[in-house]
Amino acid sequence: MSAVTETTMVTSSSDVKAAEYLTQVCKEVQTELAKVIVGQTLVIEELLIAILARGHCLMQGAPGLAKTLLISTVSQAMDLSFRRIQFTPDLMPSDITGTDILQEDPETGRRKFEFQRGPIFANLLLADEINRTPPKTQAALLQAMQERQVTAGSRTFDLPEPFFVLATQNPIEQEGTYPLPEAQLDRFMFMVLVKYPAREDELEILRRTTGQLPGKVNCVLGAQRLMELQDLVRRVPVGDHVYNYALDIVRATRPNEQGASDFVRHWLAWGAGPRAGQYLILAGKARALLHGRLYVTTDDIEAVTAPVLRHRLIASFNAEAEGITVEQIIQKVLTLVPQGKGERLL
Repeated sequence: MSAVTETTMVTSSSDVKAAEYLTQVCKEVQTELAKVIVGQTLVIEELLIAILARGHCLMQGAPGLAKTLLISTVSQAMDLSFRRIQFTPDLMPSDITGTDILQEDPETGRRKFEFQRGPIFANLLLADEINRTPPKTQAALLQAMQERQVTAGSRTFDLPEPFFVLATQNPIEQEGTYPLPEAQLDRFMFMVLVKYPAREDELEILRRTTGQLPGKVNCVLGAQRLMELQDLVRRVPVGDHVYNYALDIVRATRPNEQGASDFVRHWLAWGAGPRAGQYLILAGKARALLHGRLYVTTDDIEAVTAPVLRHRLIASFNAEAEGITVEQIIQKVLTLVPQGKGERLL
């Protein structure tokens, strides 16, 4: 029985209508973003996939490539509460999460501590240039990103739903930056690379930014409707061969795994963990719906492999000495894993 027939049997008519709505509304979001952002089609698609899959996103690129502008425009198109934190070397964890402030009751004169919520209490948090603050402050986001909660003293506060951290960073090689801890990197579903625009796009950028101000971005998707679409993503069925394909990719990146390829042992010091496989499946589901399908293919998994893995693999000294990048290693791993056969590679 084909994958399409199987998914038709397990997908309700209401889900079919919701999937059609998701595809249409995402096209409308992309149209609204195009009023401000020129080109960067793949970047926008990966960002939407992460949001639909309830994943956090780390965007890396040189300054001036509209990373911050893109994220703030997404919040307008989706009617999400938005806060921006400019990460600096002197930023403290309490500047992100909030702090207890001593308040005096004007009637009784009694003093008590009240928690003043920080900017993290928003639907969409822009952590701008996150790698310009030390690891101690970066770690303030760990609980929020994983559990959607903030603990202050003996109290725990729930963050608003939906909640996303969309972070930007400049390349690590630049001065004044701190590498993100591996535990925090692993909590980002995607690392999205924002590259320089094509010549035609850059010419259009010059025309737009030196002429009249861009048009107003309209809201096309509310927070409540977005959460319903996120639930729909979770209900997209996945075939066993797709699960095995995602698992084989992840396990093929581990140099200490029995049967690991010679180039993986030689070029990688550390491979991807189980969370990478979870994100491959969730991102594959979101991408399938984004492309108007109610079933996930191995092509969906392959398309999201690079943004899921590129910040989870640690290249060895051998790779650095030979000029081998993580991107090249990922592409070589993909050539090892058979598509669509459901066979175990390792």
